[in-house]
Amino acid sequence: MLRATFDRVASVYDESRPGYPEALVEDVISLSVIQPEGRVLEIGCGTGKATEPFARRGYRILCVELGESLAAFARRRLAAYPRVEVLTGAFEDWKEEESAFDLVISAEAFHWLDEADAYRKIARSLRPGGALALFWNRPVQIDKSEGFFEAAQEVYRREAPELIKSHPPRLPHPDEVSGRADGIHETSFFGAVTVRKYPWEAEYDATGYTRLLSTYSNHINLNDASRERLLNGIAELIDTEFGGRVIKGYLSVLYVAHARAGSP
Repeated sequence: MLRATFDRVASVYDESRPGYPEALVEDVISLSVIQPEGRVLEIGCGTGKATEPFARRGYRILCVELGESLAAFARRRLAAYPRVEVLTGAFEDWKEEESAFDLVISAEAFHWLDEADAYRKIARSLRPGGALALFWNRPVQIDKSEGFFEAAQEVYRREAPELIKSHPPRLPHPDEVSGRADGIHETSFFGAVTVRKYPWEAEYDATGYTRLLSTYSNHINLNDASRERLLNGIAELIDTEFGGRVIKGYLSVLYVAHARAGSP
């Protein structure tokens, strides 16, 4: 299954995947109203990139991570924080602790779950008044990209046509990024959803950008020859037509909602 592919590239994943704006972390804390002694459950911690900002603030954190290599990497990253525990296993198989957490977070991972079941399990795990915070880094169209992502389509068509359906012809503009607020609210387990957005950008050279691509599940799942041709083609495009550098726009999107009393 695709969600298990990331475990094969744990170190590259940690090196290449971006973190999250400090403003987002501060908003999670303020909107959730978690207290200094609060307890956090994280679903799919990966290598611990989203975990560490909360660990630095002293929260007790239980992480549930599917991948053994990712979990091992997270334990090394978080070794200085004795209040953090990383369990290896699927969230679906985790034996929930009812009414045990003040905050549940998930960064770049929640879409891999059966969401209806996950919302129910999360609501049972939260204490009265507890909150859910989901967040993602979404790539978006910005002028500084100078048409790179459109130009890259030709490389995909030539070297990995099987990815074209999952590789949009252009990145969405920030105001086109689809939301999840309705889906959270409609579960009936949570109240009103607060949405916050944080635009930012990152600059990559050819090596850095192709290493980032090599951490995407559909790219990992390519056969070795196709993946090598694709990444070499993208690197050549960056070096020959974009002066060796590309700028990628991101929109970090945060959703925070409090569990309804008595649910589920």
